[in-house]
Amino acid sequence: MAPLRRDYDVRSVERGEVLRYLGYSGQPITPELDARIDEVVASCLATCRPRGVTRVFDVAGRGERDGVPVIRLAGTALELSGHAIAEHLAGAVAVGVLAVTVGMGVEAELRRLSLTDPLAQAVFDAAGTAAVERAADAAEADVVAEAAGRGLFCGTRFSPGYGDLPLETQPVLLGALDAARQLGIALSPALLMSPTKSVTAVVGLFERPRAEAHASCAGCPCRDFCVLLRAGSTCRE
Repeated sequence: MAPLRRDYDVRSVERGEVLRYLGYSGQPITPELDARIDEVVASCLATCRPRGVTRVFDVAGRGERDGVPVIRLAGTALELSGHAIAEHLAGAVAVGVLAVTVGMGVEAELRRLSLTDPLAQAVFDAAGTAAVERAADAAEADVVAEAAGRGLFCGTRFSPGYGDLPLETQPVLLGALDAARQLGIALSPALLMSPTKSVTAVVGLFERPRAEAHASCAGCPCRDFCVLLRAGSTCRE
């Protein structure tokens, strides 16, 4: 599969997710604050330019390096190392790789709000995080569709920095997707992405459905972006 670059139509985010990123745990919210949160979330969504790139690589082999499992992907220098990712991708015959971002406009507005309105900055930041996760759901839906075209089934996504999958995976992963040119994503010396509201992840493709992934359309995070569902099909068929 050649890299697939897409713009994503993220029109809404779950309000509960925004509150969770704000650290909300049941505190009273005044009507004024309630309205302000909605206003800032709407402003963030208007500022976001969600887009992503995905690509699927066959699993070329599995081995170990210094006692650590390593999964090699065909046609790329990208290797996935660590016990956590080896377990997550156990039995996978291919791996979908994705990167998404909501763009530098969000970054610029966060800097402006940090100087003028700390409350709005906090809400805008939480909304940006929720929005980029929705963009990741959309990119995952593209991988799910590619898997279905191959008669395969997707697992769930897993990002560098989770478990013992090293953050040092980022440069090669982004390079495999040509993400600097396609999406404008850059890495700092500390391997942090810019724009900061960006996500990378891998998704396993399997010959049999995974019990924990995409078990029903009703609860699937990819539902709003699923090309299979729009065509009257599902990834479980």
